[in-house]
Amino acid sequence: MTTKKSAKKAGGMSCTTLQEHIVEIISDSGEGAQRCGQTLGSIAARMGNGIWTTEIIPAEIRPPARSVAGASGNRIRIGSEYITNGGDETDLVVAFNEQVLLGRVNARELKPGCIILLENMWRTHADPGIAKSYTEAYERLVKAGYKVHEIPMEEECLKITSNARRGKNMFALGLLCHIYSFDLQAAREQIALTFGKKDRSVIDANIVLLEAGHKWAVENIDFSFRIPATPSDKKLISMNGNTSLALGVMASGMEICAMYPITPATSASHYLSEAFERVGGIVHQAEDEISACAFAIGASYASKCTVTITSGPGYSLKQEAIGLAVMAEIPLVVVNVQRGGPSTGQPTKVEQGDMLTAIYGSHGDAPKVVMAPATIEDCFYSMITARRIAETFNTVVVVLSDASLSSSQQPFPRPEFNEAWLAPPYDQNPVPEGAKPYDWDPVTGIARRFIPGQPGGMHTVTGLAHDRQSHVAYDPDINQEGLRMRSLKLAALQKTLLPPEVFGAPKGDLLVVGWGSTKGAIEEAVAGLQAEGKKVSSIHLRFLQPMQPGIKEILQRFKKVMTIETNWSDSPDDELINEDSRRYSALATLLRSRYLIDVDCWTEVRGQPVKPRTIRRVLLAKLEK
Repeated sequence: MTTKKSAKKAGGMSCTTLQEHIVEIISDSGEGAQRCGQTLGSIAARMGNGIWTTEIIPAEIRPPARSVAGASGNRIRIGSEYITNGGDETDLVVAFNEQVLLGRVNARELKPGCIILLENMWRTHADPGIAKSYTEAYERLVKAGYKVHEIPMEEECLKITSNARRGKNMFALGLLCHIYSFDLQAAREQIALTFGKKDRSVIDANIVLLEAGHKWAVENIDFSFRIPATPSDKKLISMNGNTSLALGVMASGMEICAMYPITPATSASHYLSEAFERVGGIVHQAEDEISACAFAIGASYASKCTVTITSGPGYSLKQEAIGLAVMAEIPLVVVNVQRGGPSTGQPTKVEQGDMLTAIYGSHGDAPKVVMAPATIEDCFYSMITARRIAETFNTVVVVLSDASLSSSQQPFPRPEFNEAWLAPPYDQNPVPEGAKPYDWDPVTGIARRFIPGQPGGMHTVTGLAHDRQSHVAYDPDINQEGLRMRSLKLAALQKTLLPPEVFGAPKGDLLVVGWGSTKGAIEEAVAGLQAEGKKVSSIHLRFLQPMQPGIKEILQRFKKVMTIETNWSDSPDDELINEDSRRYSALATLLRSRYLIDVDCWTEVRGQPVKPRTIRRVLLAKLEK
């Protein structure tokens, strides 16, 4: 991070110019820290800054107040340039109590010397145990070298509202708008948008709190920062990955979403439930995950390509129904917003643990297309691509997002609607005489899709092995033919894909391979090493099944290859682990088996997005071996 001193502000306070800064707002659940962070990110985006926000969500839905593990809030990386990931450790944090702050310290999320703005109401709390806890924590933080500023947020908010707990977040927003030199009018306008569905009195009350926080900061805080913006020449929109997925569903022409609530996928369905009906869509909340998938298959069979949205445990429950869609060759799009596992695991934390399940899960051979968006913008366009593939090949397309993309916010160019995104009207003319429901093309495996009600198209749909007429069949040759044709679809699709782009030189000492939400962090680390003259490049895979062509040739041009992922792999440094017993990460396993190339891996499953600085350290160690 580069800094320089700018001219002093009025009153003699200096303002430091930065290229970027990372700020957190943390509190107990229900105190509005997440909304404060999201609003701050939106204000920064309005000012023309690059941003990336990351939600801080406790593992429990409502953990005990003032608990070390209960931090809830948001982390915002603000930069002069386009931001692709959450970055490294935090530079400044606003904390509503000292216990949630200690949780972030223990998790090693704060930079040495981090600036802390700490609510001081606990120092004089009526409960002597709480007061003692606060004092001890304060002294520990100061001793550790953090720059702690005690802020009377409760006291100041009570001058304006009788419920400071519900107003403190906007007071904190005002503090931060002053500290980061954001235009106060832009903040007022953003609050009006944030609370746009509320009564005007609610908006006005929050603006008063914003202004009070800003005024207090002007009078009492002796430092501030300015992060120059680099305005884009394009119209930008800012949203999180789940909203982007939902908008992509609508843009794709899909008309039905069948779902059952599950963290961290639910907000995508919630957004659709608010907006889908306006464009002729329907959100069906089923009684469970199995029913949601079955409903989606039925709707798709009736000609309406349908999406079902879930997370890992829900995807597991859908497996048998997904197999039915593959066997019956019914188009279906399945979104899996991955989270930590197995079992209930870490419902609010990020992990990339479902790749092999998405590709190979199912009893018997059930080939599916598996895609993985890498950015928030990708989440939008991946849904358009998924729908087109599903209907072109009459197959299941799985889109693997994850908890990091789902809740992170980032600006990207506003999509310009294209008619080509939509499916053409389905031909419901009479089926030509002699046409078969599964008249598979011998090269592509694709068969014409029959829609219920088409004259001459009547047939029985079955999940049993069947022949071209959809008659149940146990003949060995017929079963062999059906399996072959369903597999050929993946090969036919693969012929249409382009090789992945290499980030950096086409050959060198080390190639890093990633997928999903790790793209920004990997490329930031790789770019830093390239600037130092290191011969490191990377590729990022958006298609996991089938894989894009040309990958083997790319891998062979580098002396060493390794993947960076957020799923489990054994460390070769562990005492029990050797080459015979080591379990490799998901993508490394796939690449090793497919291309017979020695692909190493490094993984982290801390439930947090992997940091560029961590990746840099790993890559330097790999180069030195």
